[in-house]
Amino acid sequence: MAAAAAAAVTLLPAPALAQDAPAQTPAVSVTGGIDFVNRYMFRGIRQHSRGMATWPFLDVGISAFEGDGALKKVALNIGTWNSAHSNPSGWYESDVYGTLGLGFGGGVTVGTTYTSYTSPNDSFTHVKEIAVKLSVDDSAYLGAGALKPYALVAFEMATEPGKYQADGGLNAGRYLELGVAPGYSGARASIAFPVKVGLSVGDYYELDGVDNTFGFFSTAGIVTVPIGSNWNVHGGVEVQALGDTTEALNGGDQSRVIGSFGVGFAY
Repeated sequence: MAAAAAAAVTLLPAPALAQDAPAQTPAVSVTGGIDFVNRYMFRGIRQHSRGMATWPFLDVGISAFEGDGALKKVALNIGTWNSAHSNPSGWYESDVYGTLGLGFGGGVTVGTTYTSYTSPNDSFTHVKEIAVKLSVDDSAYLGAGALKPYALVAFEMATEPGKYQADGGLNAGRYLELGVAPGYSGARASIAFPVKVGLSVGDYYELDGVDNTFGFFSTAGIVTVPIGSNWNVHGGVEVQALGDTTEALNGGDQSRVIGSFGVGFAY
C-alpha cells in the first residue's frame, strides 16, 4: 500500500459488506465470504485504484459466556482478511486479527481487537494495531429508526519514522472513527446506509510534518439478499470525501466512489 498500511476492518473485523452472524448465536460460529471492489481505500488512504481488488475473509467466533447480570455476553473472534489485486497483480495484503467482545445491557458492546497487517508482495511494511470499538444497538428503543451508533479508537504500535504505520509518517498514529448504520431488514432483502467520519487524534494523517485532523467522510448504501438460511449476496456503493492528507495520498483527488459486490456465509 504505497508506504501505508492497509486493512479491513472498513467498515473491523471484516469489510462492511460482510454478512451479519445468525440471529441465534451458536457456541462456535464461522462466517466468511469474498468481495470484489473497484477501489480499495483504507480509512481514506488509497491502496488500489485500477482493475479489481478481491477480498476473501474468514472469521471463527466462540461464545465464551452468556449471563443475566451486568455482563451479558463474552465472545472471542479470530479471523483473517486478504486483498489481491488485478492491476498491478499480486497478493497485496494478508491480515490476522483477534477480538474480545463484551456485551452489556441496553445493546451496548465493547470490542478490543489486535490486528496484524502484512503484505505478502512487500507493498507496505508490517503494521500492528490495537483498536477498541464501542457500539450501541438502539433497535429496542427506536425500532426501524435505529441508528446503531459506534465509536472506534485505534493505536498503531512499534512504529519507526516512515515505517509500520498507515500514513508512512514520522510518528505512531492514533485514529478515531465515528459512525452510524441505519437500515431496514425484510424477508427478501435488507438495506443499510452506513455513514462515518475518520479523524486523527494524534499523527494518523501526517503530511509534510503536519497532522491533519480530518481524514475522510463516507456514506454508502448496501443491499444484502439472503440465499437460504446461511448464504447471501450483497453489493453497494460508497462515496468518500477526503481531507488534505488523504487527498495528497490519493493523487490529488478530493473524493472516491467505490463499488462492491460479494457473497457471504454464516454457520
